[in-house]
Amino acid sequence: MTIRPSTALRNEYLQISAMAKETGEPIYITNKGEADGVFMSVEAFEQREKMLAHRASILEAELSRLAGAPTYSKEDVRAHLKEKYRNG
Repeated sequence: MTIRPSTALRNEYLQISAMAKETGEPIYITNKGEADGVFMSVEAFEQREKMLAHRASILEAELSRLAGAPTYSKEDVRAHLKEKYRNG
């Protein structure tokens, strides 16, 4: 975990940006010794958002299953797809 003061973000932006891109990890920014924010590369942020959206969809599917929604085995799905494409 990398922690940098807010003055470093102002004075050493290019170095902090390069570090965030190289490591792919968030950099914690402090103000007067207290946690204040997080800096990360756009690539890392987008990857994190994608992963969180994926987890949310899995959780939604699991909650739906637990609520009684029908479930299908892979054999059921294959048979359904074969039938669908056979009949055009």
